[in-house]
Amino acid sequence: MLQIQGFVFNFASENTYIVYNENKNAWLIDPGNMNEQETKAIDNFIKENELKIQKILLTHTHIDHVLGLQWAFDTFKVPVSLHKEDQEVLDMLQASGMRFGFQIDPVKVDVEYVNEGDKLELDGEKFKIYHVPGHSPGSVVYHNENQKFMISGDVLFEQSIGRTDLYKGNYEQLIDGIKTKLFILDDETQVFSGHGNPTNIGFEKQYNPFLK
Repeated sequence: MLQIQGFVFNFASENTYIVYNENKNAWLIDPGNMNEQETKAIDNFIKENELKIQKILLTHTHIDHVLGLQWAFDTFKVPVSLHKEDQEVLDMLQASGMRFGFQIDPVKVDVEYVNEGDKLELDGEKFKIYHVPGHSPGSVVYHNENQKFMISGDVLFEQSIGRTDLYKGNYEQLIDGIKTKLFILDDETQVFSGHGNPTNIGFEKQYNPFLK
């Protein structure tokens, strides 16, 4: 049985997740820790639960979702999975930091690209990958059908969607991707978003004002 632990980090109240199982194998998703206190919080959780980080997954590479990426890669020495369309956004990290008023070094990590329809496995638990651009060009969703949950990044929120006024954002593309790829899933599927509270597909079909 998979467990999900969330952390709220950095100036954007970004959700970082750890997905792990009874074997203590784990994935770290969207490490957004940006200071010593936040890094200590996530590091302590991993150590106290004796977790073994197998992969670092990115839903997308906007700055608030990757502030802890270099620390994570250097600490756990495992590949970083992202969609190739978001490599360009990751490469712009220094410029993004300057816009927010702080210095950040370029990220140097080993990358594995994931694509639409790929499946990743954590000790037999399969995750299907959906490419849902519009918030960023390479936004992906990681979906576990067996336990009916997804890590959606900034694609879909509780009664909202990711903003589309950023670099290579596209409102129509995002709406279409949510409706054709996510809203066809079981209504009970939980949605763990990049910001805010968890929700589920059935609730968003009924109450999300952007998706009526």
